[in-house]
Amino acid sequence: MKRRTWTKRLTGLFLSVAVFMTAWGSMSASAGAAPQADLQLAASSAILVEVSTGKVLYSSNPDQPLPPASMSKIMTEYLVNEAVKQKKISWDDKVPVSDYAFYIAKMPDSSGVYLNMGETHTVRELYKAMAVLSANDATVLLAEKIAGSEANFVAMMNKKAQELGMKNTKYLTSTGLPADELGPYSIKSDQKENLMSARDTAILARALIRDYPEALEISKIPRLTFRAGAPNEIKKANNNWMLPGLNNYYEGVDGLKTGYTMGAGYCFTGTASRDNMRLISVVMGAGGSNGNITKRFDETKKLFDYGFSNFKLTKQLDKGVQVAGFENAPVKNGVELTVPAVTADTVMTLSKIGTETKYTPAATFQDLTAPLKKDQVIGRVVFQEEGLKEGDFLQPEDMTNAGVNLVAGQDVEEASWIRLFFRSIIQFFGNIFSSITGK
Repeated sequence: MKRRTWTKRLTGLFLSVAVFMTAWGSMSASAGAAPQADLQLAASSAILVEVSTGKVLYSSNPDQPLPPASMSKIMTEYLVNEAVKQKKISWDDKVPVSDYAFYIAKMPDSSGVYLNMGETHTVRELYKAMAVLSANDATVLLAEKIAGSEANFVAMMNKKAQELGMKNTKYLTSTGLPADELGPYSIKSDQKENLMSARDTAILARALIRDYPEALEISKIPRLTFRAGAPNEIKKANNNWMLPGLNNYYEGVDGLKTGYTMGAGYCFTGTASRDNMRLISVVMGAGGSNGNITKRFDETKKLFDYGFSNFKLTKQLDKGVQVAGFENAPVKNGVELTVPAVTADTVMTLSKIGTETKYTPAATFQDLTAPLKKDQVIGRVVFQEEGLKEGDFLQPEDMTNAGVNLVAGQDVEEASWIRLFFRSIIQFFGNIFSSITGK
């Protein structure tokens, strides 16, 4: 009887310990990482990013390479803007229609502006047709203008992807059209379509907005007239239906690029800005094989609603103020031994609404030697969020580069040789005294 009672007690004790350990493990896991919202997206892959910090607010299968269709044109947009900036081409350069562009224009079900042989259009006109109307014929013509051939241009696309840190991207065409559906211009490859991951697409979209913000002035045009005033003028709405006046309007949206092929399904890279916070979203294969043209916008709305209603940018420090604990930076050979360090810009951090987020400042200073000028960059301060890791950001460098520059709060003149001489004497005897007293 006693043995049976003891066995029951021992079994009960083991069960209690097991339950406690399970509960403790669950609490530890939830304490280590905040659970991601269940948005129930109907998409093969998706990501939502806050632009200024690079923080990923939501992701689903973000690193799987998938066909992006015409979202590939974001890279073409980037390279066109880069070529203009480098003065390799001009927005006003006139480009005659090539055989390849004319062939693309005649392809059935190919998005375009029906370029004809003998026509000439400016780079700006072709760029607008590509960015607003997703015109494939205009896109290949721009590729040929910049690189001489689409093959050369695709090599540039892949090189730029590597430079930007896009690790799951491989381009075959400038347009996103399947490589084996281009008739005499088809490409022989085991890979049939361009491949990009949702993360890579967001990296590219962010780079375009960062390096060429004027691109948004084009992408936000809701309706475009091509060949205005000509008998064969074309009036079309932007394929991005989330812009003002279109079917799926969403406040704050001003870009960026849609995409569709049979293999890719309906895709969309969107960007929107509210209350000085800009988000980038990517959805790929929206709705799966049963998707419809508006599904990509429905899923993007879910992402934007989640981002804007749950996160905000908060000011940590004003521009031109010192950071507690890092008020001054040491200076060699100066009249003063230190220089006040102040923020070069306003310091903003991202936090979830309704929760208290702890940020710890960490500053690093350059090795400074006088003379120094006021507002000269002398270091950098980063506000590190407690518990955050590299995987919480779009790219690893977003975590290490977060923050703002620190600049000199005043001029620091170079000290005269006599001042430096006496300073060294004082320091010499000070070191001796310290060694004697042990202080």
